[in-house]
Amino acid sequence: MSKPSIPKGTRDFSPIEMAKRNYIFDTIRSVYSLYGFRQIETPAMETLQTLLGKYGEEGDKLLFRVLNSGDYLGKITDEQLAERNSVALSSKICEKGLRYDLTVPFARFVVMHRDEIQLPFKRYQIQPVWRADRPQKGRYREFYQCDADIVGSNSLLNEVELVQIMDTVFQRLGIRVQIKINNRKLLSGIAEIVGEADKIVDITVAIDKLEKIGLDKVNEELRADGISEEAIAKLQPVITLSGTNEEKLQTMENFLSASEIGMKGIEELRFILGACDKVELENELQLDLTLARGLNYYTGAIFEVKALDTPMGSITGGGRYDNLTGIFGMPGISGVGISFGADRIYDVLNTLDLYPKEIITNTQLLFINFGDKEAEYCMPIVSKSRANGIRTELFPDAAKMKKQMSYANANNIPFVALAGDDEIQKGVVTLKNMETGEQKQVTAEEMISIVKA
Repeated sequence: MSKPSIPKGTRDFSPIEMAKRNYIFDTIRSVYSLYGFRQIETPAMETLQTLLGKYGEEGDKLLFRVLNSGDYLGKITDEQLAERNSVALSSKICEKGLRYDLTVPFARFVVMHRDEIQLPFKRYQIQPVWRADRPQKGRYREFYQCDADIVGSNSLLNEVELVQIMDTVFQRLGIRVQIKINNRKLLSGIAEIVGEADKIVDITVAIDKLEKIGLDKVNEELRADGISEEAIAKLQPVITLSGTNEEKLQTMENFLSASEIGMKGIEELRFILGACDKVELENELQLDLTLARGLNYYTGAIFEVKALDTPMGSITGGGRYDNLTGIFGMPGISGVGISFGADRIYDVLNTLDLYPKEIITNTQLLFINFGDKEAEYCMPIVSKSRANGIRTELFPDAAKMKKQMSYANANNIPFVALAGDDEIQKGVVTLKNMETGEQKQVTAEEMISIVKA
């Protein structure tokens, strides 16, 4: 018989790992709530009609499809099977798929519930998503997304709030970060000014790699994409631009003076950066002109967060998008959102050892079980202990003392309570401090006071 296993790209999480993950989720959830976001959930499965065509051809390939129930091959002919056309077959035997992200299901949610929700609508969602990707370090087939979006409002105050949320979450987690910001309109203006407006995606994909591959390699990639030498020369001062946010804005204002869309991007960035200056962020907000992020999707401000004290890539991202619900026949709904990468944040906290010790919610007090009579005596005291907020266990079996004490040690339980004939007669328990070895007879009230302290 083969050993049990789990699918590649998925993981089990131990109690300690779950305590750490819940610390991240609870921190993000509490900050979202602080800013007036309300939680929704959507099903793990969506219809393929909802999912297909929303992520591009590559995304469609990464969808996990779910076989129809029952005799799913009943209506398939021998000829169709003999063709071995998996794409054509899957459309006939699969009507559902696991969600690929939380954004498309959210768009579907807004359209389906448009008569029940009040715009602007501020929602957050913390749920797993699935992608049939090739598993590798830091990339899984099942992982969590922690999204927040504001839809039905064009106000740039929403972008300012999301910057504050990112700043607050990482401040609470103790992670020093740099929040990067750019704007799709500014990038469109750059492509327009250098005479390559139709090559905006090629240009931005290349310059987005500056930090990873360096300037020379970026220029090589631009040439390979058919960008003219004249345009590449014009791009150099933009790609290598440094200075304060205001200095960068002033330089770009001169560079983009003949581009209407580029100047609109400057105007939006100036508002967001100015407003964020007034709210005194803990972490640096930096204008990064090489930041691109999914330009086919975003239409305004773009955000990305990187940890400063350990190399980890992007740990949060997002931006402004228009026409979220247009894919479902309800055009004109603009939105802006962010998503925290919980799995990467988990790795950062582990690497930097930033988890508070108190998040590991182990049992605090274990009652030793000497038999039926002793267990019956202990049970009301156990209930009283729990009623006072102490995480308490009564060992279920009258096993050997060594086994029960080994259980306490293995689970890092700091206190053990024992009650035999002597304690029962006196109406007390013997409380043992497992760290110091000290033990003494105490009343239930005294025991509660000691453990809580």
